[in-house]
Amino acid sequence: MKLSTDKIGDVIVVTVLTKILDASNAEEFKIATAPILEKNNKVVFEMSQIKFMDSSGCGTLLSFLRQLKSSNGNLKLCRVQEEVRMLFELVRIDRIIEIFDTKEEAVKSF
Repeated sequence: MKLSTDKIGDVIVVTVLTKILDASNAEEFKIATAPILEKNNKVVFEMSQIKFMDSSGCGTLLSFLRQLKSSNGNLKLCRVQEEVRMLFELVRIDRIIEIFDTKEEAVKSF
């Protein structure tokens, strides 16, 4: 799983460089992200590359949120594609994880 990271102040922005986040690669996503979550408690996932996500991808994001909240941190999302945003609205993740249009808005929200 390819990820790109960018530190803005005390917030780490993780760009997910894959088109699909589903059962086939959710575990790989968790493993690739684990070191980032261990060292940072303010995390933004930039999701503009992801065109498709299933319940495994959603579950992974929720587990990241739980992990960060347990260390007084938080998780935000930005640049979510319309298809994925519709899924988030359907399963109501958008009520649990804040979603922003831009990386800058997400970083400022902390």
